[in-house]
Amino acid sequence: MDSVLSSESVYLRETVQMAVKLLVVGPFAVGKTTFIGTLSEIRPLRTEERMTQAGVLVDDLAGIEDKTATTVAMDFGRLTLTDHIVLYMFGAPGQRRFARLWRDLAQGALGALVIVDTRRLERAFDVMDLVEREGLPFAVAVNCFEGAPIFPEGEVREALDLLPTTPLVSCDARDRVSSTQALIALVDHLITLDSLSAGSPREP
Repeated sequence: MDSVLSSESVYLRETVQMAVKLLVVGPFAVGKTTFIGTLSEIRPLRTEERMTQAGVLVDDLAGIEDKTATTVAMDFGRLTLTDHIVLYMFGAPGQRRFARLWRDLAQGALGALVIVDTRRLERAFDVMDLVEREGLPFAVAVNCFEGAPIFPEGEVREALDLLPTTPLVSCDARDRVSSTQALIALVDHLITLDSLSAGSPREP
């Protein structure tokens, strides 16, 4: 999954034959923009706007008082996986008022990586509900913020009501290696589901 960040990486390789679309989602201020920026081999597209006093009435900043900007449309990044496969990452805003935009972004996506924060786990439910409504398989990545509590995996699974088969990993959205591993967990999950689906008997 390694890719070289250079002027050459701006252009899509002529050998690419397949494009894969994945969503990177999560509650407000959980690190989605940072995650995509860390992994993207091109300058990521960002639609962040500075938060105003009016926004404080809408978005709860408890525990994240330093947050000064928020995504208002989407984030976009690209990562070449092999000579033939390229991955497109679309980051969706975490607030439920953007649910209509979610439906557009979910079109053609194979799955979603849900990023969560242990300081605000309860805020992930709305996001996972939207993902499930779109019929997208997903993996969960706990973004390890400095000073955030660390819980055993079983407790996080129980708190989020995750199925045993749903991948749960930890990462630092600022770190390329751990972010890549989180993405790999999702891709492996999608491959497993695809294999199980292919092996299912066909209905008469």
